[in-house]
Amino acid sequence: MDHRKLSDHFSVAPQIEPEDVAKLAEMGFRTLITNRPDEEIEDEEHRSANMASLAAKHGMNYHYLPYYPGEMTFDLVADYEAIMKSAPKPAFGYCRSGTRSSHLWGMSQAGLMELDKIVETAANAGYDHSSLMPVLKFYATRRGKNG
Repeated sequence: MDHRKLSDHFSVAPQIEPEDVAKLAEMGFRTLITNRPDEEIEDEEHRSANMASLAAKHGMNYHYLPYYPGEMTFDLVADYEAIMKSAPKPAFGYCRSGTRSSHLWGMSQAGLMELDKIVETAANAGYDHSSLMPVLKFYATRRGKNG
């Protein structure tokens, strides 16, 4: 499992294996977030229902928040923020490559963290967020106006 820390409260990874859920629980993760839509996954063992069952078996909270490629929305970011606000920490998110999970983290930090620091933190975890700078700026501005 290729685990990449973005903050003390959130890490991401490319697609995890079912047996990784027990490892994540042993590592102290308390919440598992699947951002990969079930429609992208051919085998049942990697689909959200099985991963939710495994998370429950290992005492973890579970959230299925599918993020379809190219479909970043205010509602999606708001749903991610709501999960992170209430979920036991630390939380662990994954999708096919970890990129979409890292994007949600980045958008949630816009307006709370310096944008260059968001891009740098993502880069240190192996994700290039430099192309997101315009949308990060927009989210930061929106957050400034709305709280």
